[in-house]
Amino acid sequence: MIYPNDAFDPLLTLKTVAEEKATALYGVPTMFIAMLDQPQRGEFDLSSLRTGIMAGATCPIEVMRRVINEMHMSEVQIAYGMTETSPVSLQTGPADELELRVTTVGRTQPQLESKIIDEAGTLVPRGTIGELCTRGYSVMLGYWNNPKGTADVIDQERWMHTGDLATMDEQGYVCIVGRNKDMIIRGGENIYPRELEEFFFTHPAVADVQVIGIPCSRYGEEIVAWIKFHPGHSATEQELQAWCKERIAHFKTPRYFKFVEAFPMTVTGKIQKFRMREISIEELCDKKD
Repeated sequence: MIYPNDAFDPLLTLKTVAEEKATALYGVPTMFIAMLDQPQRGEFDLSSLRTGIMAGATCPIEVMRRVINEMHMSEVQIAYGMTETSPVSLQTGPADELELRVTTVGRTQPQLESKIIDEAGTLVPRGTIGELCTRGYSVMLGYWNNPKGTADVIDQERWMHTGDLATMDEQGYVCIVGRNKDMIIRGGENIYPRELEEFFFTHPAVADVQVIGIPCSRYGEEIVAWIKFHPGHSATEQELQAWCKERIAHFKTPRYFKFVEAFPMTVTGKIQKFRMREISIEELCDKKD
């Protein structure tokens, strides 16, 4: 195991991979995005890379494709889990078809169980969106001195309710749609931020994006897209809205855009959407309706 620094630095990581001829690279999607957009990336020979794991947050499909094609990580895998599940519950495999490795989080790991349920706790048909639950040896016993918090997420049959919305296909591959609490309901329409984020990654100027909802007295919620551009690229709010309206349903087009250099994150690189929501509400409170 090679530790380039005590904190993530995209340039130093690329330099270390080239110098040490590393074959595997681990990180969260924001780290890979930062390395892909590092202006000096082309100066380093990354051909030794072969595999690695991307986890900690849902990986945008376009980012996964770029990692495979531009960083030589042909066998990179996606892992899904939580701190409460020690931490991996599902994972893709190196032998999985490319499309499955870039669009799903893989299948349930050995000795574990997964299911997808509706709000009533009933199993949903394959391909139907519901809450992902997991059970097995990896699930924590409970939160320290917090029996209520434990009961909120682990039921009497020891199923851990992840709070993530997902689908499962006939072969058991799971696709994460988004967080239950992050789903936006605008004018009675359910809008999944993950779907919109994947859509924005197809725009040539967009390096990273996060979509959230803020309260609106007229529609219930309005959509806000936080956008980070590739170096040397830009677009206006009006240009992005026009681009959206030509390609997606009108109710999915964000009303607001916020252009940023970085997103609020934890020390481990996970996006803090709750903080983004707080900031957006504060900044847009006078005009959100």
